[in-house]
Amino acid sequence: MSSKNLQPQTLVIKIGTSSLTSPTGQLALSTIAALIETLTELRNSGHRVVLVSSGAVGVGCARLNLKERPRKLAVKQAVAAVGQGRLMRVYDDLFTSLNQPIAQILLTRRDLIERSSYVNAYNTFREVLELGVIPIVNENDTVAVEELKFGDNDTLSALVASLIEADWLFLLTDVDRLYSADPRTVPNAQPITLVNNTDLAKLQIAAGSSGSQWGTGGMVTKLTAARIATGAGVKTVITQGKYPANIGKILQGELIGTQFEPFPRTDNARKRWIAYGLLPMGKLYLDDGALKAISQKGKSLLPAGITQVEGNFNSADSVILCNQSGKEIARGIVNYASKEIDQIKGHHSEKIAAILGYIGADTIIHRDNLVVQEADSTS
Repeated sequence: MSSKNLQPQTLVIKIGTSSLTSPTGQLALSTIAALIETLTELRNSGHRVVLVSSGAVGVGCARLNLKERPRKLAVKQAVAAVGQGRLMRVYDDLFTSLNQPIAQILLTRRDLIERSSYVNAYNTFREVLELGVIPIVNENDTVAVEELKFGDNDTLSALVASLIEADWLFLLTDVDRLYSADPRTVPNAQPITLVNNTDLAKLQIAAGSSGSQWGTGGMVTKLTAARIATGAGVKTVITQGKYPANIGKILQGELIGTQFEPFPRTDNARKRWIAYGLLPMGKLYLDDGALKAISQKGKSLLPAGITQVEGNFNSADSVILCNQSGKEIARGIVNYASKEIDQIKGHHSEKIAAILGYIGADTIIHRDNLVVQEADSTS
């Protein structure tokens, strides 16, 4: 592999538990060693490299001789605390043999929800990468609460790629690429090499109806991650974890694995945070006039265009904006709580004070706090 002739780029590489461990839960040291050699060579070529690594719970189970993955959250967090130390020890030993320094960065969903924490995380990544260090990222399972978990490291890696404005996201898994169906159960499943923005939504629907093995931690989560990353302007690839050297070949232009074309990147960091950092707490359903105003005319959202409020949220929370059939069109930060919006929906802004009994903002969501999905911005 040679990537020395390439312009230095920021790469996020996510490797899953299935690639890191054997069926018995023991670490697959040959795969890990090959990955570390590849990442070190990429770093020596001038690229900025971030590794998002699963495996803490699996390694912890093996270390404690547990026969199955714990289901109780507190037990899982305790096991993750055991496994994370072991996992980082292995990484540190192997990277040190190649004189490559590493750092551990553990994140929770709250770190990306709170604006100050989000900016601080960005600054930390920037300084670590400037020092020539490879940060190894995982969810902070030991302290994360169930309702504020990333859900899987595919999502975490996509959010990290968005946060640090990465050029590439590589999702290393136990299959060589995306298929039209699960190739382990459908022998004639067709390989998919290149996915454009329009095709991605259709693929999510198809994957969502396939077998349960692909339903959690499988292709569904990887397609969700691809949607987050490509929406933030990050080129995304699904490829086989056993052959990490393929990362360099892909950077050289080879069409290996499944590659997802990105949308144009916005330079507005705050809007990227709204779109990908915040956790939506509810939904607002809009009429056609409001949809046109926010998606085609760049207008703020007014109460007159809202037809339905879903969820229980406060002012300054993030919400999803939908059309009448429930399709997501945009996201934004609201100026009013759900109960207040339910009272003033369908009314003109000048009636807000009379209905609520106090003078507030004229808009439900100001256009500076509103992000329209790329695919729907002209429809």
